[in-house]
Amino acid sequence: MKVSYLNDEFFSRLETLSLNLRSNLSGYFGGKHLVRTYGQTVEFADFREYQLGDDIRRIDWNLFSRFEKYFLRLFTDERQMQIQLFLDCSGSMGKEDPQKGAYSVAATAALGFLAVQNMDKLSFHFMRGTADENPFGTIVGKNSFFRAIGAIEEIEFADDTDIAACIAGCRDTGSNNGLSVIISDFLTESNWQKAVDYLLYKNRQVLLIQILSPSELDPTYEGRVNLIDSEAADISDPRNMKLRITSGLRKAYERALGDLREGMHTFCSKRGVGYISVSSDTPIERVLFGELLKGGIMS
Repeated sequence: MKVSYLNDEFFSRLETLSLNLRSNLSGYFGGKHLVRTYGQTVEFADFREYQLGDDIRRIDWNLFSRFEKYFLRLFTDERQMQIQLFLDCSGSMGKEDPQKGAYSVAATAALGFLAVQNMDKLSFHFMRGTADENPFGTIVGKNSFFRAIGAIEEIEFADDTDIAACIAGCRDTGSNNGLSVIISDFLTESNWQKAVDYLLYKNRQVLLIQILSPSELDPTYEGRVNLIDSEAADISDPRNMKLRITSGLRKAYERALGDLREGMHTFCSKRGVGYISVSSDTPIERVLFGELLKGGIMS
């Protein structure tokens, strides 16, 4: 049964939110994000003394009449940023769990909506195998965004994904001009840390959103079971196995999952990268209005 969160009510609840990006990003002219450089908006920022070569039209003559020195009026600068959303389309993200897949798509769509609402450039990147797919190119404006949404809902989750290879192969990563978001469960053997370091090398702001299902957070299996890896190529894949689930094995799994999440938190904190981990049964509004607001990603 297909699950979907995307409707008019879902997007209307996002109207009051905006992405909160670092002020030292350069970006492009014509957006809504305030940056540290001075520009040509109507919002006053500061004064400075006139220097040879400055535009004399910006001299404040009232100050000249008081101090007999030339001062320029400086105004804030607003820039358009490039928002990249990398969605892990591997089997573990939704092949056997439609709710987890729909939740991941909804989180991706919500961030995309906030990007176009802020007049930012947006691109959706679907990570499959070692390839990065960008079927819509650069999206600017809500009309282009909503044309893409229908196709996004039809995404199929299958096989496995090498996050580092996909992001390294992205042709339009850009540099110092916006936010890159990786949405995945990060239950992978691929070196996702390398992908984060690559984006930081490109001087991009980075956010990781880890989405896990309730059964991944608190498995209830007991006794003898056949575990089939959702990313396995066929039934003979060595990742498939027969196990006898005991209380000791469940506790070992809980420790391993806790170590993974704690390791991600530590890794991201050291690098100034945003990181949130959520369950797919958590109301998505709580993620957007709670976790991302608390983390300073939204305002």
